[in-house]
Amino acid sequence: MTYEIIDTTLTDPIARPLLDALEVEYATRYREFRANSAALASEELARYPAELFVPPEGAFIVIQRDGQTVAGGAFKRYDATTAELKRMWTHASERRQGLARRVVQEFESRALRQGYRRVYLTTGFRQPEAAGLYTRSGYEALFDRSIAPEIHFRLPFGKDLLEPGRTDSLHDLVHPEPLGQRS
Repeated sequence: MTYEIIDTTLTDPIARPLLDALEVEYATRYREFRANSAALASEELARYPAELFVPPEGAFIVIQRDGQTVAGGAFKRYDATTAELKRMWTHASERRQGLARRVVQEFESRALRQGYRRVYLTTGFRQPEAAGLYTRSGYEALFDRSIAPEIHFRLPFGKDLLEPGRTDSLHDLVHPEPLGQRS
């Protein structure tokens, strides 16, 4: 199979399948924890303006196979030295084939070229596949693993891109309290 990586924007029609599927996924995975999960998922996806996800401070890519969007994601500036990954998604039929890892690697390379030295991200507690991907990709959990994940709700991770495995450079990214539902 041949995959094509396309640098694009959130407003490009090729991004729509990714954004629509993310909204459904968020709403579905968290509906038992949020009475209005569909509205909150929609709100989350509209939370940041599209211009935050374009160079020189951000990026948005999709991966297409045979003209169909099958994976992608974005990053934006978190602080002067840190990119924040957002909107990571892989089509259900394409999962467990390395596409999400490829997206993460693409973003790490782009972030370095754009002057960032670290990456930060959060994933939801009902997304253990994502948490596993980040851990396997060298990201450090920035939350207290002794607390039930649903208390955290959002699980933060970070990675030093200049010295992978270095964790002392991530201390300022650690939140003193769990990232509850609406932090």
